Amino acid sequence: MRFTLVVLAAGLGVVAVRAARRSGPTQDEIRAALPGDDIVPAARVVMDRATTLPAPPEAVWPWLVQLGKRRAGWYLPAWLETVVPEARRGIRTIDPRWQGLAVGDVIPDWGGAGATFDVAVLDPPRALVYRSTRTRKQGEPMELSWALVLTARHGGESRLHLRLRVSELGRRAPALVTAFGELMDEATVRPMFAGLRERVR
Repeated sequence: MRFTLVVLAAGLGVVAVRAARRSGPTQDEIRAALPGDDIVPAARVVMDRATTLPAPPEAVWPWLVQLGKRRAGWYLPAWLETVVPEARRGIRTIDPRWQGLAVGDVIPDWGGAGATFDVAVLDPPRALVYRSTRTRKQGEPMELSWALVLTARHGGESRLHLRLRVSELGRRAPALVTAFGELMDEATVRPMFAGLRERVR
C-alpha cells in the first residue's frame, strides 16, 4: 500500500511539474527568444509563465516597474490578501517613488536575507529584465535572470510573459529540488497574475 502511494505521489508530482513549467505560455512563446536570454546562456532550468491582461502595455508597465520587496510588494488578488497582514500587502496604486527604475539599480529579493536583483534591461513599455548572482556554500555561484516582457494584443490587452533562467543548481541537488522550485514559482506567480489583473483594470 505504501509503495502504491509513493508511486501515485511521484506520478502526480511529474504531472504537476510539467503543468507548472508550461503554465500559460503557448508553444510559440516558449520557443521565442526574449530579452535577457543571453544573461544566462547555458541555463539548466528555464521556467516560462504567461497571462493576458485587460490593459495595454503602457498601462501595465508602471505596475511592473514598482513590483518588488520593500517597494510596491508582491501583488495578490483581494480574496487572498485577506489572510495577509495589511502591512505586507502589495499596494493598489501607482506610486511615483518606485517609477524611476534605471539599468544598474539594485533591488532586494525574497530569495534570502542578502538576495538582490539588479536591473539589466529596461525597455519601456516592453521589457524589464533582472539579473542576480547567488553565492552558495559549495560549488559555483548560481546565475539567474528574470524577464518580464509585454506584448500588445488586440482590443487593448497585453500579453505578459515571464521567464526565469537559472544556471546551476548544484551537483548534489536532486531532481526533486528542481521540481519543488518550479512548483513554488507556479504557486507565487499565478496569484501575482491574478492580483495584477485586478490592479490594471
